[in-house]
Amino acid sequence: MTDTAPPQSLRALKDAGVFEIAWTDGQTFRVPFKLMRYECPCAQCIDEITGVRVLRPESIADDIHPVELAYSGNYALKIVWSDKHASGIFTWDRLKMLCEVSQK
Repeated sequence: MTDTAPPQSLRALKDAGVFEIAWTDGQTFRVPFKLMRYECPCAQCIDEITGVRVLRPESIADDIHPVELAYSGNYALKIVWSDKHASGIFTWDRLKMLCEVSQK
């Protein structure tokens, strides 16, 4: 499971191409859609045996965007992307880490 509490709010800002994620600690981040799509943790994007990412950044369309967002229980976010990819589950811990990485 996850140690991080769910975000206070999560919005997909399609015109800006980012997720705006506000956490209960008062921090708000903007994470690009393309970064989130690239960081998908599923077995189609990361080799299950080697752990090597097989998804290449250049294969992701610049206009990638979410078409559906849903919570998976109280521990993760599920995203259906405009490229039809839908198997990744982003735990709150992973989402928080991506928020912090995207700001560097």
